[in-house]
Amino acid sequence: MIKTRITELLGVQYPIIQAPMGWIARSKLASAVSNAGGLGIIETSSGELDAVREEVKKMRQLTTKPFGVNIAQAYVRDADIVSFVVDQGVKFVTTSAGDPNRYCSQLKEAGLTVFHVVPSLAAALKAIDAGVDGLVVEGAEGGGFKNARDVSSMVLLPLVCSKVGVPVIAAGGMVDGRTMAAAFALGAEGVQMGTRMVSAAESPVHQNWKDAIVAAKETDTVFLNRFGPGAALRALRTERTSRLERDPGENGVMSEFKNTQALYFGGDMEASIALSGQVAGRIDEVKPVAQVIKETVAEFEAIMAEMSAKYGMVGA
Repeated sequence: MIKTRITELLGVQYPIIQAPMGWIARSKLASAVSNAGGLGIIETSSGELDAVREEVKKMRQLTTKPFGVNIAQAYVRDADIVSFVVDQGVKFVTTSAGDPNRYCSQLKEAGLTVFHVVPSLAAALKAIDAGVDGLVVEGAEGGGFKNARDVSSMVLLPLVCSKVGVPVIAAGGMVDGRTMAAAFALGAEGVQMGTRMVSAAESPVHQNWKDAIVAAKETDTVFLNRFGPGAALRALRTERTSRLERDPGENGVMSEFKNTQALYFGGDMEASIALSGQVAGRIDEVKPVAQVIKETVAEFEAIMAEMSAKYGMVGA
């Protein structure tokens, strides 16, 4: 067990959290993460709350371990989303893509632990003022929707950690024990993995997407829609996204998500946009979640011991 404030708050063995990716972060993947000692997260960004409710029921059949739910505020279609989350009986929620003041007090009054996802120091301080229990600090090398004024984890993480006292989960660039050790050195007490989990054996996405991640180089993502309209995002490089990188069109790239199911589950990599982080360039194999977490923890512990032995004070 790796003991940090994150493991104590969440009741998990390892401070490794799975990112709440729309349509992907459901019971098959999330239960595998929780059963392996991390924390699985169920998404709500798909807006399919009836399906999400069933996924929570499946989670309780698939695992007895803790898990959480994410509220992606920009994609909320139900005014009673807080009641929905509370009714699922979970104790941990992450909020993202919006103002932390919107739901924080309601969630905390219901007894939930609340972490907010932030892409900047200003956003982190705003979340602290809103009363969150912790932060997910997300660097711009991560996949998915991003702040158009992008900052890498190497800069953002130590900056935020130097200014706040709450526990921090590092996201963006997190893929193994080496990056986890780096995140801890920069002040984090846990890590969140997205692209690594998309490519895992239990991920529900089509094998073509997993194969594309495995085949990707570190330069094979694109940062889209920096100048809007709509959110910026990082995705795998394909013919479609290479075109959008140069010309997002009058309506931005959001209209390109109409055929997500054809890509996510049909395997047509040109049908939509495959969100992915730069760590795709470091993933060379599809592995079961349990193996990913086991290897991450073992490498983390080995590196921490090696660094201590190599650079620790001798004879002090």
